[in-house]
Amino acid sequence: MHSIKRILICDDVADNTFLLKTILEAEDCQLEIADSGLAVLERLETDPNQPDLLILDVQMPKMDGFEVVQRIRESTKFQFIPILLVTGLNEDDVQNIPELKIDGLIQKPFDPDVVIAQVRAILDRY
Repeated sequence: MHSIKRILICDDVADNTFLLKTILEAEDCQLEIADSGLAVLERLETDPNQPDLLILDVQMPKMDGFEVVQRIRESTKFQFIPILLVTGLNEDDVQNIPELKIDGLIQKPFDPDVVIAQVRAILDRY
């Protein structure tokens, strides 16, 4: 990665956010944190600098990650933001949702090498 990339991490569990942030700090990225799906959507609406990648937890109260993905993909303004989904759900269950347009999937518990590889692969594409 040649230029500093902005990554927005969204998870309602502070320990998960801390772990992802710790794993990615060595990647020379600007890391930002949101603790809910609503916070992600508000940030996208108000921040003129969009993230280069959204790392999004699936299981959150009020608005889950699936709904956040749907809203982002329906928006002409944000639909091209790459999304890396984080879940404890079975990978087959998530991949069998045809309308779910994501760029990658990370299984919990996190494997740091997998997280870094997925993030690099997505950021290198854009």
